[in-house]
Amino acid sequence: MADLIVHGGKPLSGILTPSGNKNSVLPMLCASLLTDEKVTLLNVPRITDVEKLVAFFTAQGSHITWDRGAGRMDIDHSTFDARRLDGELPAGMRSSVLLFAPLLHRMKKLTIASNAKGCSLGVRELDPHLEMLEKLGAKVSHNGGLVMRLKGRFQGARHWADYMSVTATENFIMAAVLATGESGLINAASEPHVQDLCAMLASMGADIEGGGTSMLTIRGVKRLRGGKFTINSDHHEVVTFLALGAITGGEVRVRHSLPHHFDLINRSFAKLGVKVEYDRDTAFVRAGQKLAVEPPFTANLLQKIEAAPWPYFPVDLLPCMIALAVRAEGAVMFWNKVYEGGFTWMSELSKFGAHVVVSDPHRITVFGAKPLRPAVVEAPYIIRAAVALYMVAASIPGKSVVKNADTIKRAHPNFVENLRSLGAQVEWK
Repeated sequence: MADLIVHGGKPLSGILTPSGNKNSVLPMLCASLLTDEKVTLLNVPRITDVEKLVAFFTAQGSHITWDRGAGRMDIDHSTFDARRLDGELPAGMRSSVLLFAPLLHRMKKLTIASNAKGCSLGVRELDPHLEMLEKLGAKVSHNGGLVMRLKGRFQGARHWADYMSVTATENFIMAAVLATGESGLINAASEPHVQDLCAMLASMGADIEGGGTSMLTIRGVKRLRGGKFTINSDHHEVVTFLALGAITGGEVRVRHSLPHHFDLINRSFAKLGVKVEYDRDTAFVRAGQKLAVEPPFTANLLQKIEAAPWPYFPVDLLPCMIALAVRAEGAVMFWNKVYEGGFTWMSELSKFGAHVVVSDPHRITVFGAKPLRPAVVEAPYIIRAAVALYMVAASIPGKSVVKNADTIKRAHPNFVENLRSLGAQVEWK
């Protein structure tokens, strides 16, 4: 495990280009299993989860060439050998579940000895995935391990999901595109990365309607072709670096920022006194903005930022807003409507001197602008929570340590290098 050594108190300023979206590249990599034709991905981020998937594919006989410097990956699954699979999917990454539908399509039987898991956000159930696969014709049994079987092709079906699960939606899509007949998913997730997967599969010949909405209609096709696809910028990374500029009082500009995804995110920034501006597709925050909570019109209520499945404010970005709120004058309530473990790291924030009241597993209130001090804190296995602890440390003069922060590498391939380009004094140890 690696620690971040932080010498804070200096405004961070500069211009950055974000990496490719982690949450897009992982399902797109898994979807490449749906064809034996060559698939080329561009702007592939060099992150640990991608490394794990590449190692997994290679171990099964696939040919993959990855130019990490250029971000180009060429994938050929025509030599994939199902007999090599020993029942273990890539460890330590929740996105392993995205292999369920593509592997069933190829292998017809999948035996998994251990559950896939990823981070500390709470119980991440497999039931929505298994329900969808069963609805589309797979047989699922539990006998010590998990066994899934598919006779022939997936069968088109209509399914109304309990809730908007991104990975379950992506599994449904990957099963349905090669199913016999028409499939419909109600209460589908619609995040930008789900939209990216739909766009990729459509380019490969899939027949998908409703991408970006909560209702998907998919008519199965007999085969998918290969192709070349560019991974879009990671909107999580865009927000992270804008927030870093704001919390340290610097001016940060981020290229290729996908402004059409940012209306609600920008309003959430504004609730904390941060104005996000644009020069074409470059987003930026100006130096010296005063962090202050915008009082709501209904004066007897607290300002509030609610996070839930898209098109709500993205739950994965809530920690960045919490860090800003620690520095902002006033009080704001945060409501995480997805993860029951999303606020377990509040005790680490308090080591800096932050004032946070935890109401229940889903709601907290931050009372900002309290005196802060450098501290040694322990990062949870939650990517953006580790980033948020760094953000607070970077805003405080003196030396702080964010211990076990290397979960950041799961989403930010050049985190420290980017920070240093902004003028930060930070290093891995």
